[in-house]
Amino acid sequence: MDPRDLLRPSVANVERYRAIEPIEAAAARRGISPDRILRLNANENPYGTPLRVQEALASFDQYHLYPDPESREIRALLAGYTGMDARRIIVGNGSDEIIDLLFWLFVAPGESVMIPTPTFGMYEARAAVFGAAVRAVPRRPDFSLDSDAMEAALTPDVKLVFLASPNNPSGNLCREREIVRLLRRGVIVVVDEAYFEFSGRTVAPLVGEFDNLVVLRTFSKWAGLAGLRVGYGLMPRWMADEARRIKQPYNVNVAAQVAVRAVFDEMAYFRSTIRRIRLERLRMYRALRKLNFLKPLESKANYLLVHVLHGGSAALQDWLEEDGIFVRRYSSPDLADYVRISVGRPEDTDRLMRRLTVLAQRYAREMS
Repeated sequence: MDPRDLLRPSVANVERYRAIEPIEAAAARRGISPDRILRLNANENPYGTPLRVQEALASFDQYHLYPDPESREIRALLAGYTGMDARRIIVGNGSDEIIDLLFWLFVAPGESVMIPTPTFGMYEARAAVFGAAVRAVPRRPDFSLDSDAMEAALTPDVKLVFLASPNNPSGNLCREREIVRLLRRGVIVVVDEAYFEFSGRTVAPLVGEFDNLVVLRTFSKWAGLAGLRVGYGLMPRWMADEARRIKQPYNVNVAAQVAVRAVFDEMAYFRSTIRRIRLERLRMYRALRKLNFLKPLESKANYLLVHVLHGGSAALQDWLEEDGIFVRRYSSPDLADYVRISVGRPEDTDRLMRRLTVLAQRYAREMS
């Protein structure tokens, strides 16, 4: 017998999720120095963490001990930050782990999840791993939800509905009334608020009202801890109890727990960087809008989805990468003519615009 025949059928044909290249790999592929790489493709906080967070990690002397399996201190801090009872909070190895926990809790092989597309690709990627069918419901041309179509597609086999708000990659918010409309149908609704700090809009208060609502958040974006993988879920207490029962016991490592404690000691710094990113988002939007071959969409996150009107998204990505500037491009047909650009520092935007302006001038000559 070939041991590969023993693979679970749902796993055997899963397509690998296309993650972001490390800086060194991207530099080697393009034949440029790593210090020339400008990552505008991962939605990371370009300002990183303050010195106090780094010092906390350096001075911690108990890495030889297992972490708190309940993440009690983090949950207490999050209770104050979110206004949520700590018993309703689950902390995970990134919010991706919370997504997996929800699949384990609710979706048997052959059952379905609903995903309004286009959106964050992890939902569909993990559905495939768990053997779940995906009920994809196209968004409207402006990337808003088609609530009528979603309700029409809600059959009893649909166990989870994933809604990113702000949506990744389009940056627009879901309306609260649209979320409530789905909640009233009884399905588990998962609202991914990974970019909440940049939008300032949340449906977290509804967790106390609906027993079928989950809100996902992360420290990867606003808090600069993408490399340490810390996310959390706000959910009804009964669901949090079930999730704690099945999760890995030591899922959040001690370094991540130390860093999160230090983050909450430095909230003034992070409020400042969030404010700077919001301002730079507006400046970048206005600058991109002036170019003759790009149409940026307004966004409530720390990135802009940009419609490439001339030359194609692949050519644009290649042009930028030649200069060490990396943006996100998509293979799905509904995003074929788009790129997503993370908001960086003002000097990052200036560098991006210098490169794009050269291309805009070339296109202008070709069209004249």
